[in-house]
Amino acid sequence: MPRISRADATPDVHGLHDSLWYATAAPAPETTPLDGDRRADVVVVGGGFTGCSTALHLAKDGADVVLLEGHEIGWGGSGRNAGLCNAGLWLDPDDVVARVGQRHGPNLVAELGTAPELVFDLIQRHDIDCDLERTGVMRAAFTPAHLRALEVHARQWQSRGANVELIDRAAARNMLGTARYHGAIVDHRSATIHPLSYARGLARAAQAEGATLHTGTPLRTLERDGQGWRVVTPRGTIRAAAVVLATNAYSDDVWPGLRQSTIPIGCFACATKPLGENIVRTVLPAGRAMYDTQPAMYFARLDSRRRLILGSLGYMRIGDLENRRAWPNRVLRWLFPQLDGTEWEHHWSGTIGFTPDHIPRLHAPAPGLHAVLGYNGRGIAPGTFFGRALARWVAGAPEAELPLPVSPVLPVAFRRTRQLMHQTAFRAYLLRSMLR
Repeated sequence: MPRISRADATPDVHGLHDSLWYATAAPAPETTPLDGDRRADVVVVGGGFTGCSTALHLAKDGADVVLLEGHEIGWGGSGRNAGLCNAGLWLDPDDVVARVGQRHGPNLVAELGTAPELVFDLIQRHDIDCDLERTGVMRAAFTPAHLRALEVHARQWQSRGANVELIDRAAARNMLGTARYHGAIVDHRSATIHPLSYARGLARAAQAEGATLHTGTPLRTLERDGQGWRVVTPRGTIRAAAVVLATNAYSDDVWPGLRQSTIPIGCFACATKPLGENIVRTVLPAGRAMYDTQPAMYFARLDSRRRLILGSLGYMRIGDLENRRAWPNRVLRWLFPQLDGTEWEHHWSGTIGFTPDHIPRLHAPAPGLHAVLGYNGRGIAPGTFFGRALARWVAGAPEAELPLPVSPVLPVAFRRTRQLMHQTAFRAYLLRSMLR
């Protein structure tokens, strides 16, 4: 069975180059490490969806913005996820309003419900080649009780005018190519993309608008400098009026407490060789990605070359060849038995930043310092959306116009225990899938 790494770690940091996305992505933008000292209006730290979106929107409005990335564009969760561009959060809309409050909740629900449209608009406007497929995404009910919960979820979105469809077991079987589920919802607002190509496309668009990007440039220290900030890297410094921390689950201890404010959760995926045409007609024949309602959910989709991508939650050791083969093959025999014996070409993993209430966090821990994190596995559309919101905030938009209330940076209570509990639960579900 997959081995779960120790708590409080992100063991995926050496695995990006093993991924399907890295092997097939559009070329990375030309960047260099920062070398020397300079000034800027804003420094953005993190080269994922949020950081690149923030830099793009700031530069578009005329700011002198510098983006710093410790590794390469899309190195973190942005280059490691399944590429499902989902609308909204995991929660039912009414639960989001209840947890966020009436002042921000209804607007947050509405904005995140249409956040994929922002992604689609940026892809079109900046000619980003990222294999966009606007066929919708399915969420499949693992049990009859889960189907009843999905009915509630669908009704709440439908009452808000969203194009979310509830389908029965027979329809789900026809669309998914498997009889394992009791029904599903189809969110027609959602889509699939090549996530690393999208992140690189956002970065290239930010450059075209005038932003400066430095990769291979980790942040060493962050210091107050009069009314602004002094950002220190291994080979240079930047003085700026404002700093945006867009590192999410890959945050370190440069700003105290930020890393401890989310629970790191693993996510891993495997990809086959391109499937034959006859097989493709029987696996996800509607062309839609899916994820299910198990606590350690399965997710599955086809890429543009019709490779099957299959994954789940937890950490799987990339170097453990036996586990790399055993888990996806056993799941295939349960989910898509017609694919038994299929060869797997790529295996990779990433880390998701979870919050206890599944709501993202906006922080302003010091004057001119801004941060957002905690997407709970919904990084593509919310990350792009919050990047634009951060840009507007830095540019002077009042807090009343933000999609979330600004909250203090607080460590998650019993964070290590919660992470161990999650990992133990995922291990149990992974074991069950191996024995199923």
